Amino acid sequence: MQAATIKSDTKLFSQRKYWAECYGTAPFLPMSKQEMDDLGWDSCDIILVTGDAYVDHPSFGMAVIGRTLEAQGFRVGIIAQPKWHDKTDFMALGQPNLYFGVTAGNMDSMINRYTADKKMRHDDAYTPNNEGGKRPDRAVTVYSQRCREAYKGVPIIIGGIEASLRRIAHYDYWSEKVRRSVIFDSKADLLMFGNAERPLLEVTHRLANGEDIASITDVRGTAIIVKQALPEWQGVDSTHLDKPGKIDPISSPYQVESDCKTTDGEATEVVAEVVEVVAKPIVIQADNRRRPWEKVYVKLPAYETVKDNKILYAHTSRILHQETNPGCARALMQRHGNRHLWINPPAFPLETEEMDSVFDLPYQRVPHPSYGEAKIPAYDMIRFSINIMRGCYGGCTFCSITEHEGRIIQSRSEDSIIREIEEIRDKVPGFTGVISDLGGPTANMYRLRCQSPKAEATCKRPSCVYPTICAHMDTDHTPTIDLYRRARKVDGVKKVLIASGVRYDLAIEDPRYVKELALHHVGGYLKIAPEHTEDGPLSKMMKPGMGSYDRFKELFDKYSKEAGKKQYLIPYFIASHPGTTDDDMLNLALWLKDNKFKLDQVQNFYPSPMASATTMYHSEIDSLRKVKKDSEAVPSAKGEVHRRLHKALLRYHDPKNWPQIRKALVAMGREDLIGRSAQHLVPPESAEEKRRKPARAKAGQRALTKHTGLPPSPKWQSKS
Repeated sequence: MQAATIKSDTKLFSQRKYWAECYGTAPFLPMSKQEMDDLGWDSCDIILVTGDAYVDHPSFGMAVIGRTLEAQGFRVGIIAQPKWHDKTDFMALGQPNLYFGVTAGNMDSMINRYTADKKMRHDDAYTPNNEGGKRPDRAVTVYSQRCREAYKGVPIIIGGIEASLRRIAHYDYWSEKVRRSVIFDSKADLLMFGNAERPLLEVTHRLANGEDIASITDVRGTAIIVKQALPEWQGVDSTHLDKPGKIDPISSPYQVESDCKTTDGEATEVVAEVVEVVAKPIVIQADNRRRPWEKVYVKLPAYETVKDNKILYAHTSRILHQETNPGCARALMQRHGNRHLWINPPAFPLETEEMDSVFDLPYQRVPHPSYGEAKIPAYDMIRFSINIMRGCYGGCTFCSITEHEGRIIQSRSEDSIIREIEEIRDKVPGFTGVISDLGGPTANMYRLRCQSPKAEATCKRPSCVYPTICAHMDTDHTPTIDLYRRARKVDGVKKVLIASGVRYDLAIEDPRYVKELALHHVGGYLKIAPEHTEDGPLSKMMKPGMGSYDRFKELFDKYSKEAGKKQYLIPYFIASHPGTTDDDMLNLALWLKDNKFKLDQVQNFYPSPMASATTMYHSEIDSLRKVKKDSEAVPSAKGEVHRRLHKALLRYHDPKNWPQIRKALVAMGREDLIGRSAQHLVPPESAEEKRRKPARAKAGQRALTKHTGLPPSPKWQSKS
């Protein structure tokens, strides 16, 4: 089995267990005082507060964190979806001995509560009976404030995807402004980012050993508030890495940087001296070698600067995304007022044995009994699925997986995955023999990784597959094929489906995988995500061109036919992504029509915190390239009317969208696409539509809308 080359010098569960291990394993982590009494507990060591319902399943973050802490002997309680208007629910389990751990849940609370068009959702898949409104906006901040009100002296640690992606000054789509790091707004003591098992256990053991949380400043994968740079750290101003302009690569991964310090108005140059190259794989662990990124921090433009200066905001985003490789990342520091945000380098990824140990914990794999017969849609979706890996090296600019989980693939062993399949078979109610997914962020990156340990430890590329697949990247799908074949042979398993997104540009590098997929693991339809057909938006997404899609479709159709099966690809596309012009969307609509695709569900670009595409949306600058005053302008569809048009073009076949599309075609000088023949996109205006025009015109004379300053959209322009 291929082992990770970027390693921690300590194993995940190597520390001595806490004294409370004598209480054993809880059937469910307690959510009430009565459950605590039944377990013989007088108090909780840690209380986790989450915006999701508590489902004791490894696909739910709080269950993973809770069971991981429990495995080290700590007593962990959960407060799930508390009423947040006062502190009452936050006192339900009493005062924790060590800290409150706070998360919004498996999703950012704003994305959970609002659509891409900023309309409030009336449902919530992570809540019993799909009920909306069970969590507040900006849940991490609100929950942290209530925890502080409940027990003033108790440390608060925030984490999960909301805290992770808001760890730095970031553009917030819903308020349309740059907000401070969430650690300042929440007034938390410490922030953990990414999949945080490793930093979580280190911090928890140190607190249990009597350390003050204010003194815990050096843990990888954490961010804190400081008055000044940490002692013994050397500083370099970010403009010496990007002027702003091209970020210069390290000329040699073995350079040593001389001392350099920065002040608020000055930055000294980094002087490098080359040392002897050691010709053996790099293993990042405690030793005596000096590396150029160790004890070096990058001073970023202040929050007060980036909130008003879009060029420096784009510059800061570039630096942030360059400093994400745990093998060589430097710490980051950003001033907020008279204090500084300090972000330590990312935590080291979990090795296979550590991944196994996390997924082998005693999950019940069902919701907490207090929910009774209530259905939790997010659980129903994943209860027969299995997560086989973490991370993604695709680097798609609109996606938050890389920012949260990292680019290094962390894979479980075959044995661990097979054990989980058997556990589902024996334990989960309603199992009929079908495993709904073996996947993760992507379906086919299992045990794929960089073949050069030196490159993996020092690489700063945002993507290993764009613009082309890196020569160092392994594309041999044999481990995935072997896993699929072994999974199909498990007693009681009738079929194993693959529902995670297939990275088709990787798949075509190993046609055997496409054949295995088509022959055994598709239930008639396979969803894949080309996202667009045009080079302009694809270049801003860092996605492959349609040539890769065409090759994958050719292979998929060939092997489906050989198997005697009628199977179809269902492509996903994004409307309104930065870099997308009206002509791009029109060309995509024509491609869909030529290929006889009529999409039922379409997706408008959602500017999530910290994503590179969100930087381009906010700054209208191509932050993937040289950032300067005359940088390439990136068009972005903004405002309800423009974004709705892009979305309507994806659903060119829906009569509700025809008036809007016709109007746009006239404005673009493309009336030739209005007609009733096969080469036309939409039909001309019908007699019935002409009769309804006066009523629509009268309705359009109402007050201006808040967001667009234009008359409200008529009913025929309603959301598709």
